[in-house]
Amino acid sequence: MSSIPLPLKGACRCGRVEIEVSKAPICTAACHCPGCQKMSSSAYSLTAMVPADGFAVTQGETVVGGAHGEQLHHQFCDHCKTWMFTRVAGVDWFVNVRPTMLEDATWFRPFMETYTRTKMPFAATGAVRSFDEFPEMEDLEPLLHEYLAWAEAGET
Repeated sequence: MSSIPLPLKGACRCGRVEIEVSKAPICTAACHCPGCQKMSSSAYSLTAMVPADGFAVTQGETVVGGAHGEQLHHQFCDHCKTWMFTRVAGVDWFVNVRPTMLEDATWFRPFMETYTRTKMPFAATGAVRSFDEFPEMEDLEPLLHEYLAWAEAGET
């Protein structure tokens, strides 16, 4: 994982909210679900799953936006409305960070893509693994080990 220049600093579009990633992601992904397509105004969203203790908002504050559900807490800059990261209720050991918020995202490549059943026909991510929906939680641990081996081999 030495190719990831930690710590990574980033900000929303207007710069009022700043973030820092101090630990390497445990996985990377692209999501093709309709919700991500709408919130990102794109064919898919990108995610770096970062250990929670390796992520911080270093300036400003975020607000919950997008889908206001009990499980997903999408965090946005209150001023420019940039979708910055997502926290999943009950899964507090990682944060889904939008890698495009980071000053340097050249290291990023999605390891897996999810919700390919709703993927736009032209959308290609180059992901190693593809899933019709999101993998079951019991399948996540082996995927994280597979990602680590892939990342350590310099595939990112």
